[in-house]
Amino acid sequence: MFRILVPIDGSSNSLRALNYALGKPGQLPEAEIHLLNVQPPIISGTVHLFISKATVDSYYREEGEKALRQATEIMEKSGLQYVSYMDVGPVAETVARYATEKQCGLIVMGTRGQNAMSRFMLGSVTIKVLQMIDVPITLIK
Repeated sequence: MFRILVPIDGSSNSLRALNYALGKPGQLPEAEIHLLNVQPPIISGTVHLFISKATVDSYYREEGEKALRQATEIMEKSGLQYVSYMDVGPVAETVARYATEKQCGLIVMGTRGQNAMSRFMLGSVTIKVLQMIDVPITLIK
């Protein structure tokens, strides 16, 4: 089965990438869309002194579900086969690892995510993913 990975961060750019990717299964009848949300880890190691692991995990889960909500609704309406997954880690590295582990044949991603810093340049996550893997990547503006 041909797998198309669409990293989803809840931004309009990632939803545009998903809508673009939805055109591919018509061209590739055995295609499966993989939605991936990656929550960056809380940087400070001292956070765990004040907040329980269960609370932090709950936060990651809630943020991931919120980011994936619109994308999963779009996929449900499409009737196409898909997988939705949320992970925690360095974003670019996690996207690259997931694409490799799941043997994705294509990544379709927005050029900029939802954080304010990314508006000033081509998204740093996008650039890192481009540098880290050999899977074809389609960038959607």
